[in-house]
Amino acid sequence: MKTKEQFAADLEKQFGEYLDRNSIFHLIEVPKQPEHGDLAFPCYPLAGKMRRNPALIAQKAANELETNDYEKVEAVGAYLNVFLNKQQTANAILQKIIQEEQNYGNSQGGQGEVVAIDMSSPNIAKPFSLGHLRSTVIGNSLALIAEKCGYKTVRINHLGDWGTQFGKLIAAYKKWGSEEKVKKNTIKELLALYIRFHEEAEQSPELEEEGRFWFKQLEEGDEDAEALWKWFREESLREFDKIYKLLGISFDSDEGEAFYNDKMQHIIDVLTEKQLLTESEGAMVVELSEDNLPPCLIKKSDGATLYATRDLAAAVYRRETYQFSKSVYVVGNEQSLHFQQLKAVLRKMDYSWWEDIRHVSFGMILKEGKKMSTRKGKVVLLEDILQEAIELAKNNIEEKNPGLADKQSVAETVGVGAVIFHDLKNHRHNDIEFSLEDMLRVEGETGPYVQYTFARACSLLRKGEYQPAADEVIGCDLEAWPVVKLLDVFPTVVHRAAEQDDPSQIAKYVIDLAQAFNKYYAGTRILEEGKWKGQRLGLTFAVSVVLEEGLRLLGITAPEEM
Repeated sequence: MKTKEQFAADLEKQFGEYLDRNSIFHLIEVPKQPEHGDLAFPCYPLAGKMRRNPALIAQKAANELETNDYEKVEAVGAYLNVFLNKQQTANAILQKIIQEEQNYGNSQGGQGEVVAIDMSSPNIAKPFSLGHLRSTVIGNSLALIAEKCGYKTVRINHLGDWGTQFGKLIAAYKKWGSEEKVKKNTIKELLALYIRFHEEAEQSPELEEEGRFWFKQLEEGDEDAEALWKWFREESLREFDKIYKLLGISFDSDEGEAFYNDKMQHIIDVLTEKQLLTESEGAMVVELSEDNLPPCLIKKSDGATLYATRDLAAAVYRRETYQFSKSVYVVGNEQSLHFQQLKAVLRKMDYSWWEDIRHVSFGMILKEGKKMSTRKGKVVLLEDILQEAIELAKNNIEEKNPGLADKQSVAETVGVGAVIFHDLKNHRHNDIEFSLEDMLRVEGETGPYVQYTFARACSLLRKGEYQPAADEVIGCDLEAWPVVKLLDVFPTVVHRAAEQDDPSQIAKYVIDLAQAFNKYYAGTRILEEGKWKGQRLGLTFAVSVVLEEGLRLLGITAPEEM
């Protein structure tokens, strides 16, 4: 009875001197062509360690591998390929999934260490735009994947609640704002004021100076400025909470940039003590020429602190508070230079943990091929998109399954899930073209397609009155073998997604599994009475478990009926 785990154990007997079992396990591949075997081990990583040709290593391993429990073992170039005993292997894999259910694919690699994840982080007094979706859903998925791999996570919503934009907003409100209008429609009215400020500033550049003045007032604790700032913040959080509730996301901390105001002086003191600060045109900077980076600006010529100063204070605070083993920042590609500077300054400050800082970058969501900009008013509101997706999903339900119970709840699950899946199925580095129609299709590589496959599996299990039993023997017919092989690699996919900070690995996997199961379903009468019925339902149950868990790791709920 050989599975991927046992294949790794067999290889460890030969190569344990050079690679541990875990490394071997994660190197094992599933060949794209069935005629090349069920599992394949590439011998390239051993070539340097063993100082031998990888093809010779593969041939020697094939000769020495016991074939009693394998149907066939062969060396093809640098690959060692094995064909598994389908009945025994399927039984082992499916029993494991039935026994472990949602714990299938769990690992303890993280050993309870803490991962701090800086994610979402919208700016207050601005609407939660579609542009903030990526950081929010990528960060949440990475947290869920890390937890499955044995880490403890701290989700941090580092709100953009400080900076010169608030000086601009206060100046705009004082010039053109109406308390009545702002109270009636807070975020949209504040956005209109912000946009107007930038439009007017193009004609009257002195407005920029006025914005800087009001931010300086805010920094110095001016009562009027502070009262407006608090009001803007509270109203924004109320609006954001509606979005987070729809997305099913919560945070362990929502301390924004302002929280670090009283912690920045410590950073400046340490930089001064270590003689790292240099004056440049009246401003204070840390020179980073030895890292081939531009200077990191710590303090402006007017004494105002900057984004970098606050991020340094935040990094030190998080290390002291959470004792993280990794601190992950899920922030767009355009901030790459900032995080290179951040790490370089922390290294110069002699913080040994600077290497534990990771910038998980991502591309933009484009509308008709163009970036969306808040200051120019070219913004798509995420709440509007989610509500539209829910309405479209509801219309689909009314058309195809009008008798469905709790239609609103299912529509929310499908609509929101479609938006999340459309983001996460793309590699995070890629830009994404926004298309609501594409997201909600029940055919193709979409969230609703995977959800519908899960709901179909649940329907079959209900009709077949299937009850999983840990000791049942589940073989498989030949048609089911591609599905079984995919189920076997789920733990590897989770590991790879964690290692590469890449939820798209899981999104692509659940699409593959859904497609393989639907192909099996199309050619097999799963509920037909006979000796295979129980085994086919056992396979269906295993598929339902893995699809549901895969979607959960993306932050998506799987409805049992659609």
